[in-house]
Amino acid sequence: MNDATRLLDEMNDRSREVFRMVVESYLQSGEPVGSRTLTRSLSEKVSAATVRNVMQDLEILGLLASPHVSAGRVPTQMGLRMFVDGLLEVRNLDETDRERIDATVESNSADVGTMLDRVGSALSGVTQGASLVLTPKQDSEVRHIEFVSLAHDRALVVLVFADGRVENRLFAPPPGQTPSSMREAANFLNSFIEGRTLNELQSAIQTEIASRRQEIDSLAQVMVESGSAVWDAEDSESPRLIVRGRANLIGETGQEDELELIRNLFDDLERKRDIAEFLELTESGDGVRIFIGSENKLFSLSGSSLVVSPYMNADRKIIGAVGVIGPTRLNYGRIVPIVDYTAQLVGKLITDRS
Repeated sequence: MNDATRLLDEMNDRSREVFRMVVESYLQSGEPVGSRTLTRSLSEKVSAATVRNVMQDLEILGLLASPHVSAGRVPTQMGLRMFVDGLLEVRNLDETDRERIDATVESNSADVGTMLDRVGSALSGVTQGASLVLTPKQDSEVRHIEFVSLAHDRALVVLVFADGRVENRLFAPPPGQTPSSMREAANFLNSFIEGRTLNELQSAIQTEIASRRQEIDSLAQVMVESGSAVWDAEDSESPRLIVRGRANLIGETGQEDELELIRNLFDDLERKRDIAEFLELTESGDGVRIFIGSENKLFSLSGSSLVVSPYMNADRKIIGAVGVIGPTRLNYGRIVPIVDYTAQLVGKLITDRS
């Protein structure tokens, strides 16, 4: 739960209603909202002075702001975020909007690029905003991969493809990873990345993991059969080999060497599992996302918002995205279902063509 939604839970009914009405009125008109306007519409009959006090409290909380002295209030970026996350009522897709989108994208063109151009035009026309269409990801061969640590819970992967494209993707690294371990992971991947796509790279690492497990099983089998070692949680993905009476094994020829080899193989196995997890985490999640103002660096200076939804292929893999860019006072309740429906439709059409 973020700070904005926590504030919403702590607000009483009157504060929540005043806040919701200020935001809805602002999204509709783009003008500051005064206490007298709200007094006439509130479900509870209270004075304009009482409403002003509530609005002042909301301003102190950082949810509303006064653009001018003695003017009404407008929602802040944090206020808009809270409204979108906790109070936004997303209505069903309007039938007229659905028909316009369907008519635009349902063409006989087999060319995906042409179809996506039409999708962009359809979104712009229906929403009266700028459209954003990201084309399907191409599974090209990767020439180089680099991991850059940004914070303890944030990292960037830089992918350089054989066709010259460069992609930057943000992801949350596995817990406990350091800049040093990320460099090691990148070095390992680059050592046998040549001629492979990302999917092929993931498959190759899984093969390496299976190979290490096989080596460990083979080396440990004799020790387990002799009773000098036992598997702990053998059915789990990461079982441990517990050696009994290890001190008694030191003098036995070959046993200590085998233990050291098994230990090294375990370390290698864990490194490869971490690397496999790195690759998996570079994929984004699905669902409609709304970025408001400076939440997206691309729009931080323009005061715009972005409503975006990924589309998927038949294997439920994200291959692109569609979205709408507009002012922060977008009609989110209407735009969200339009973007969501368009993304689903594009995914279906691309799947049908393939």
